[in-house]
Amino acid sequence: MFCGSYIQGTIVPNPNCNPMMDAQMIGGALQGFECDKDVLIDILTQRSNAQRIMIAEAYGNMYGTDLLGVLKDNLDGHFKEVITGLMYAPPCFDAHDLWHAMKGPGTDENCLIDILALRSSAEIFQIKEAYVLQYNNNLDQDIYSETSGHFRDALMNLVQGVREEGYADPAMAAQDAMVLWEACQRRTGEHKNMLQMILCNKSYQQLWLVFQEFQTISGQDIAAAISECFDGYFQQLLLAIVSAARDRPAYYAYRLYNAIHDFGFHNKTIIRILISRSEIDLTNIRQKYKETYGKSLFHDIKHFASGHYEKALLAICAGDTQDY
Repeated sequence: MFCGSYIQGTIVPNPNCNPMMDAQMIGGALQGFECDKDVLIDILTQRSNAQRIMIAEAYGNMYGTDLLGVLKDNLDGHFKEVITGLMYAPPCFDAHDLWHAMKGPGTDENCLIDILALRSSAEIFQIKEAYVLQYNNNLDQDIYSETSGHFRDALMNLVQGVREEGYADPAMAAQDAMVLWEACQRRTGEHKNMLQMILCNKSYQQLWLVFQEFQTISGQDIAAAISECFDGYFQQLLLAIVSAARDRPAYYAYRLYNAIHDFGFHNKTIIRILISRSEIDLTNIRQKYKETYGKSLFHDIKHFASGHYEKALLAICAGDTQDY
């Protein structure tokens, strides 16, 4: 489990936020032939999500129209994805990304993993409610129809939102570890189901103990065993759960590094992680990124992004420190 001295995001509530004044400034920025993107960045990346929602309400009262809709109509490209993404409440943003991950041809399995493997049971329920309200579809049914095999089984387990919270039983940990070890040895369908039931249902505190017992029993790290015994998206999902129990900032740093370097700047992944973690642990993710990969997240974003898109991403990464 992450042992950093202080878990913190880059964006915190701005004590100088005035929703009416902010809404008026945004309204002025959106008028004319070209909107003033700098104003949008300066305001929306320096307010908490709750404050942005208040700004949107003030904007609606002032102009009689929906701010999110106006932003969608007036912006384009990846800059549009960043600015509009900031306007969703966290469950709605996750629902938005899950919908687009499964909409149309192909499925973005990594998006499903990033969200469903690392959210609490309470967050899963909020996401499911938002998904129904926004798209009039059932998240469970969409996952079932868009995925397959043991990967689908594990996702369907996660989306039920039945993971135990804050509970740890040392006496049970050794037994769970034995089940995991046997599953890695035999690798049958039944044993895969037993393995994913433990990883998807046990609390992260319990999994922390289980992984220690697994090391004692097998002489092997659980992540190494999973990598050796399983493959594909099922393997990636299991490894994400292991990371969630051990070191979430390290997981997100790894995902950002891959999105920047391995896939030719996978914009949706970068935007999703920066926005969703901005008020939780993005500062820690930045630190882990530099420790692990030798260059700062700021450096790599500036190297691959440009224009107002780059400026918006950097502003989210820096928060109110502007230390890039």
